[in-house]
Amino acid sequence: MSEFDNVTAPPPAPEGAAPQDQRTMALLAHLLGIITGFIGALVIWLVSKDDAAKGFVTDQAKEALNFQITLFIGYVVAWVLSFILIGLLVFPVLMIANLVFSILGGMKANNGEAYRYPFALRLIK
Repeated sequence: MSEFDNVTAPPPAPEGAAPQDQRTMALLAHLLGIITGFIGALVIWLVSKDDAAKGFVTDQAKEALNFQITLFIGYVVAWVLSFILIGLLVFPVLMIANLVFSILGGMKANNGEAYRYPFALRLIK
């Protein structure tokens, strides 16, 4: 069994359900990515990362941050490829993926479930 077998598996569920304020902050971490890119998730992660009581918020903000960083890299690649017109097709795909997956993540987080994006570089651990 390699160390990469369970890379995208969600973490074990926390004891009991996450409190409503943590679910709301996790919801915001996912949805702010639509408007602010990685900045919103970064701020929420930086505020909550040192507080052990906010484990759910920290986990979901970190997941949203990793996804937004992955999208940012995708936007840079699409911009470079736009000089040969392929990137013009990639931009709308990335925007739609951001919209759909961020809303899905926000809905799951609001229900107290840990959400993992289907494709995201795990840069922040």
